[in-house]
Amino acid sequence: MKSLMLLLSSVLHDMETLCCVSTSLDIKTIETRVKHEGLSFLTITLPDFAKDFERSLELGKVDHLLFRSFAFQKGLPRFLGGFLDRVFDRSSGCILLNPDVDCIFAIRQITLLCGKMKLPCSDSRVASAYDGFMECELDVIRSTGRLLGNARTVRAYQRVSALLFRSIFSQIANRLYSGEYMPKHGPGSTADRIVGNHKYGIREWSLRLEEEFPFMEHLSSSFGLAIANLECVDVREPWNERPVRVITVPKTLKTPRIIAIEPSYMQFMQQAILEMIVEETNRDYILKPLLSSLDQIPNQEMAKIGSLSGELATLDLSEASDRVSNQHVRLMLSRWPLLDRAVQATRSRKADVPGYGLHHLSKFASMGSALCFPFESMVFLTVVFMGIEQELMHPLTMRDIKSFHGKVRVYGDDIIVPTEYTRSVVDLLEAFGFKVNQRKSFWNGKFRESCGKEYYNGHDVSITRVRRMLPKQRKHVEELESTVSLRNQLYLAGLWKTVNYLDGVIERLIPFPATLDTAPGLGKLSFLGFESHKLDSDLQRPLVRGAIVRRRLPVDRLDDYGALLKFFLKRGIHPHADKNHLERAGRPDSANIKIGYFHSY
Repeated sequence: MKSLMLLLSSVLHDMETLCCVSTSLDIKTIETRVKHEGLSFLTITLPDFAKDFERSLELGKVDHLLFRSFAFQKGLPRFLGGFLDRVFDRSSGCILLNPDVDCIFAIRQITLLCGKMKLPCSDSRVASAYDGFMECELDVIRSTGRLLGNARTVRAYQRVSALLFRSIFSQIANRLYSGEYMPKHGPGSTADRIVGNHKYGIREWSLRLEEEFPFMEHLSSSFGLAIANLECVDVREPWNERPVRVITVPKTLKTPRIIAIEPSYMQFMQQAILEMIVEETNRDYILKPLLSSLDQIPNQEMAKIGSLSGELATLDLSEASDRVSNQHVRLMLSRWPLLDRAVQATRSRKADVPGYGLHHLSKFASMGSALCFPFESMVFLTVVFMGIEQELMHPLTMRDIKSFHGKVRVYGDDIIVPTEYTRSVVDLLEAFGFKVNQRKSFWNGKFRESCGKEYYNGHDVSITRVRRMLPKQRKHVEELESTVSLRNQLYLAGLWKTVNYLDGVIERLIPFPATLDTAPGLGKLSFLGFESHKLDSDLQRPLVRGAIVRRRLPVDRLDDYGALLKFFLKRGIHPHADKNHLERAGRPDSANIKIGYFHSY
């Protein structure tokens, strides 16, 4: 806690220098409230201040219903008042004609610094998250019932989705029919707790999968071996399928993120469909500018344009993946029965929810399924164009869709639409059962946010966040790596006092030379260039003495037919990057710091 307070004080002093605003009273306020409220003031209360501030930028004024945890002095909160006075008029609370962009950045950097630290939530907040997961399930059932009861909306949804995706769906269906696809295992955990190379020896399948993807064609490297192992594979009936395992992962201290871990055999075939979706989307010249599962940069660039011109709105959805109903996906795929059967076969139907037991899922999939992200993006894009169609007052054509290149884009639940269609799009999203996060959606003012980048009037006001507690010992490897990354991000942002403080924290634990960001060890970025302690006589490249992180993969030997299957499932013509991939695999089970020489770049 003390180290975080010193870090935040350093940030305040940097902002004081940047904006020529005194922060002595603000520092005292933070110290007093942390003493009484603890870490939650830094991780929950201050981020709430930032959300209210962003909402005020959107409204063009400070509403007294906002900033409820802070005292007001006339029309503005007293806390960070020196910065707020340069953005809003204190007497009226209205935004100034030319608000100080540096002060906007300063307020956001101070209040959001500790907002997303990877710390465990309290048991009560975890339990509340599971309650919310189940409540969301009930909302999905209700909203789906309303949708299916409106035949006109269903027909419009199917027509618009077919117009957008008929090309890629037809191509994927053809590839499924001809067998032009290849499954693969993902890197993550599985519901059956199989990891690493052991995934190539799975002997579990489901009857639903068997009907579309026979295990004899996918689990073995040869047909003869499949015949020999015929009795070794446990083909589960639908009532006996392994459920997804619902867990929480750190998001914020206010609430954790809910994800669902898929069984290994489901994940195996989901990856095959995902790969086809990504490949066909990137080949489609109509769809590629509107939708992406890989590239966030176009969304960020459009957010900048929207902040400058006001012509583009950025929308954000709450609980986005958990509110996409399976019926949304089935209606979308109704004209492609082969693809529909394949997607349904790879969809888990049941979840094991802590505190609730086994539960039949109405949602399509939670985060954790390989197909969650692409299908939620396609559903949202369809609803967006349905909203646009309502405003145009005529059925969409392909020419209409092409005219929205550079104006509409969806990346998961980050949605960008023209401002003039925002109201119609928001209303339709909510009619479909989705929740538009009003605190993170912007279309009135000059503030825009999308895919981790924020802009005000064309100026980048994105901030840097602390992800982990600061390290106290060299053995705190993850904390040390995170702090080095934080230091380098703050250096590029020009927060020199904070960088100086972090340099002191790091240099007490490890040697910390100046390197380029491509160096294999832990080094500091510097506009003055990199250091050189000696020369590599073989490669004629400079070497520096510093800290190198060594990660050890768990022992996971794979041989025989499992190794052969891994070879056949490999993508590309190049060999595996790790020559020991048949000896060790999975995620690292340990990490340590070694002091030695490494290249400066």
